[in-house]
Amino acid sequence: MNRLTFFLLAALVFCALSLVGAQHQARTLFVALERAQAEEKQLDIDWSRLQYQQSALGKSARIADAARAQLKMATVMPGKTQYLAGVALPAFGAAASAPAAEDSK
Repeated sequence: MNRLTFFLLAALVFCALSLVGAQHQARTLFVALERAQAEEKQLDIDWSRLQYQQSALGKSARIADAARAQLKMATVMPGKTQYLAGVALPAFGAAASAPAAEDSK
């Protein structure tokens, strides 16, 4: 009877220790899950904020304001526009053949 009691006691201690280990592991995994969910919520908030900023920065009125303020650009006025007359640029194909013709002379 002593051997059976000792074996059952050892089995009981082993089961108790494995239960404590399983509970500890479950709590550790739960804490990690909570942290991951909190990080996910924060990343979703950041993603929404970045999408809003991208849409706000892409508006043409904001781009025009930045061009005037930072780059000192002005809108085009027909009265101030200067057109150059008499300047003829050679065509793309003609420009490539012109140096070859000059080399043969």
